[in-house]
Amino acid sequence: MTTLSNDQIKQLNNYSVYLEPVGTPLFHAKNVNSALSVIKLISDAPTDPIAASFFMRRVGMFISMQFYMMTMYDEIWDGPLEDLTFFSTTEYGNKTISTYIREEHFREISENRAEDVQLIWEQQCYPIIQQLRAKCSVSPLTLWENVFGYLLWHYYVFFDNEVIVDQAKHDWALMQDKGIWTTFTSKSFLSNYLKGKIPAQLINSPVRTTCCFSKDIPGLQKCGFCPLYP
Repeated sequence: MTTLSNDQIKQLNNYSVYLEPVGTPLFHAKNVNSALSVIKLISDAPTDPIAASFFMRRVGMFISMQFYMMTMYDEIWDGPLEDLTFFSTTEYGNKTISTYIREEHFREISENRAEDVQLIWEQQCYPIIQQLRAKCSVSPLTLWENVFGYLLWHYYVFFDNEVIVDQAKHDWALMQDKGIWTTFTSKSFLSNYLKGKIPAQLINSPVRTTCCFSKDIPGLQKCGFCPLYP
């Protein structure tokens, strides 16, 4: 266990990840498959696939914070899926879903960083995607791309920071490593998404190949990477 600094906590909060629930916990990452109706109700999504995509964008904020903490502080959250909890709240006048995690599960990264990269992709992100796909017809590519946009922004900033650029490039390569991805799925979805380009080449372009349906959620707009409206 490590103790988070005020700056770390603030960064988590900026991405709707909290160490104390700011509302009533509704479900956790191991029973997402029974929560789609709740997600649909909170988001006011017109269909189940749109609700699933909306929720995965919220999960993407947590996953992006995992890699942010890894590169910036050499720390990650390593708790059970039952302790990755989601609750309903309001942001900018819109009902939404945020994440609650317990600080006691933060730890320093392993000596082998690849092991922790794989942990985040395979044991935290992938199980949620599998649960959502089991409940509705939503493309896995859509769900994965909902995570990658946040990462793209963080590493765009990291690559411009001479203090951590070397570590950022190392972690960025690990995050795409096909050897890690093919232990649990068919390909490196991140590598395919990036197409060999660095964040600076993609940050203001329609890098997505699928629509995240953000434009179909009341109160939200299309995302900045939309392939339908570049």
